[in-house]
Amino acid sequence: MKFSESLKKNKDFQIVYKEGKSYANRNLVMYIRRNNTNRNRIGISVSKKVGNSVVRHRLTRLLRESYRLQEDRFQDGFDIVIIARVNAKEKSYKEIEKSLVHLGKLHNMIDMQMEI
Repeated sequence: MKFSESLKKNKDFQIVYKEGKSYANRNLVMYIRRNNTNRNRIGISVSKKVGNSVVRHRLTRLLRESYRLQEDRFQDGFDIVIIARVNAKEKSYKEIEKSLVHLGKLHNMIDMQMEI
C-alpha cells in the first residue's frame, strides 16, 4: 500500500485552487493538479458553514478514510484538494466514499473498470 502525503500549507492549497482543475457533485468538490512526483498529496477542507467542530472533524475523518481505502485506485503524481459541501454533513461513510470515487472518475484518475 502506498501512502499519500498531506497538503498542509495555505500556499499549497492556493496553488491547487488557482492552477488545478475542479469537478463537483452534491457532497464534494475536488481540485487536482499534477505535482511532478510519484506520490499524491491530499488536502481536505471543511468550512465552518458545514457545521460545528464535531461535524467538521467527522467529515474530515470520513474523507481521509475513504481516500485511504481507495488510494490504490487513484493515479499517482497529483495534488488533490477535497472540499466538503454543506450537503455532506448528514451523509454516511458509504455515500461519502461513493462521492469521492465519482469525482475521481470524472477527473479520469480512477480506472473505470474497477467498481466498489
